[in-house]
Amino acid sequence: MAATPDTHDTPDPPNTHPTLNEIHGPVIHPGEPGYADEVTGFNLAALHTPDVVVGATRAEDIVIALRWASATHTPVTVQATGHGANFPIENGLLINTTRMTGVQVDEDTRTARIDAGAKWRHVLAAATPYGLATLNGSSTDAGVVGYILGGGLPVLGRTYGYAADKVRSFEVVTPDGTLHHTDADTEPDLFWALRGGKGNVGVVTSLVTKLLSLPRILGGGIYCAGEDAEALLTTWATWTQNIPPEMNSTFSILRLPPFPEIPEPFRGGFWARVCLAWTGETAAGQDLLTPLREAAPVVIDTVEEMDYAAVDRIYLDPQDPLPARESCILLRELTPQAIDTFLDQAGPAAGAGDFPLLMVEIRHMGAALSRPAAVADAVCARDAEYLLEAVGVLAAPPMAEAVERATTALNSAMAAYGTGRTLVNLHGTPGDEKDRARAWTPEVYDRLRRAKSTYDPENLLRYGHTVAPSA
Repeated sequence: MAATPDTHDTPDPPNTHPTLNEIHGPVIHPGEPGYADEVTGFNLAALHTPDVVVGATRAEDIVIALRWASATHTPVTVQATGHGANFPIENGLLINTTRMTGVQVDEDTRTARIDAGAKWRHVLAAATPYGLATLNGSSTDAGVVGYILGGGLPVLGRTYGYAADKVRSFEVVTPDGTLHHTDADTEPDLFWALRGGKGNVGVVTSLVTKLLSLPRILGGGIYCAGEDAEALLTTWATWTQNIPPEMNSTFSILRLPPFPEIPEPFRGGFWARVCLAWTGETAAGQDLLTPLREAAPVVIDTVEEMDYAAVDRIYLDPQDPLPARESCILLRELTPQAIDTFLDQAGPAAGAGDFPLLMVEIRHMGAALSRPAAVADAVCARDAEYLLEAVGVLAAPPMAEAVERATTALNSAMAAYGTGRTLVNLHGTPGDEKDRARAWTPEVYDRLRRAKSTYDPENLLRYGHTVAPSA
């Protein structure tokens, strides 16, 4: 067993009059040193201004913070990396879990115990020495807990399914300040709601999840000029109809600014790209890519056999914080008509050379992503064959308005080919109740509201993509 150290004290019995002075980590108010660092996450579009920040160092700190919030009727939000922060949080209590990064890997059971603030790269650092891999998303800089609470769409999703499906247990503090251990047999409704129901029922202090025995993969990107987007997309759409579940891929159109943070030769470029991750034999995977490489002239080809620890080289997601607006819709199909509509909205001719979205991509779903979890959870994207995601950078108010217009137009045009739902982690800024409910089926949404009524009847966890308790 390999471990990165962390401290996990067993909380004392509930304090009748809890105070934040009992917390081991820092407690910071507006205007005090360190406040800006505590509230700023990866998405700089969400600038939080809570009344107080608790820098949790252990589960006990979260217990005390929530007992205090419950006693004072103070709304609560949680932030680890802030990748998923989609709108500013005002007032209330912010629990910052960035100090809780412990990871313990059990080689024999192929599991990892992961603390609340750990990033996927922390888990990879502990797991890869044993030839074990994780079901992380496109960037290992993202936090584990928030990703899994939203279901967790992995780079290897078609092969292995959603990350939430692999979780074995949680330690979680409900808003009344009670620390729970939950798994498939212990408080199963709580366990269900934490896997895909986002942060509606409690604050996770740690979780245990399965790992993969997968030391190496074939991965990378095939880049063509953006002007060849139609040829590459049309070929890719046909190609996805018959590929095995070991192949995971995404088509993207990238309009990259000339920022120094973007590496050469991609900086300032207009690209059509297919990213892929293949878990089978390398030679067989390379053979499968022949149609894509012949669809249009390839400018850059980064596909190679790699250690799984190098998985970030596949999507090359930004590593520095930036203000961004993201959205997604789930698609039933990718017909020729859908492709034409997509290209009209986001292809080479869109925006007359001034299109505001940094990235628009279509991810291939299906295979293991379509199968029910062994233990039922709240993930509701299993009927989608593709996922459409758009990301824009909000550099200035005029750009923010342009990003909003382009995003709305794209999603509205593609809605005819959609399931009517979104994936909660990529939904973007949640709107009214009807908009928030799109992340779940009506049946799951109703059950999630009932769980909310059980564990958070006062609706203290009301920030982010949350739901209201049922009447």
